[in-house]
Amino acid sequence: MLEVRFHEFHDSVADRPLKFAIIVSRHNGQWVFCKHKERDTYECPGGHREPNENIDDTAKRELWEETGATHFDLQRICVYSVRDDENETYGMLYYADIYEFGPLPALEIEKVEILNELPFKWTYPLIQPKLIEKVESTHFSGTALGIF
Repeated sequence: MLEVRFHEFHDSVADRPLKFAIIVSRHNGQWVFCKHKERDTYECPGGHREPNENIDDTAKRELWEETGATHFDLQRICVYSVRDDENETYGMLYYADIYEFGPLPALEIEKVEILNELPFKWTYPLIQPKLIEKVESTHFSGTALGIF
């Protein structure tokens, strides 16, 4: 069974084990979700960290690659982990207000959906709703990363 855990970000949480950046996003007060070309489900923008990439740069890159966002405010929320029976994987959870979109890069995302309500068909149904709930329950007191 999967367990999602949340951790405060501070110096004792090393940057090295963070493998993912997930960005819960809104545009004009609506939710922003992605639909991957190979799936019939929705997900928050985000993805794997590249070798030697700063986790904040991962978030900026993934937000652009998966939504085409060109102007946004990005905030760290917290470190999260997903634990199964054998492993625990760590990532950084972000919140983004997206102000402007450019063309969607021709990569793995088929389309971007801007929705009033959360979707029913999740790519990761045991993880994504918990990440969104954490963002909603936080007063966005993380470290602002500024406009990209």
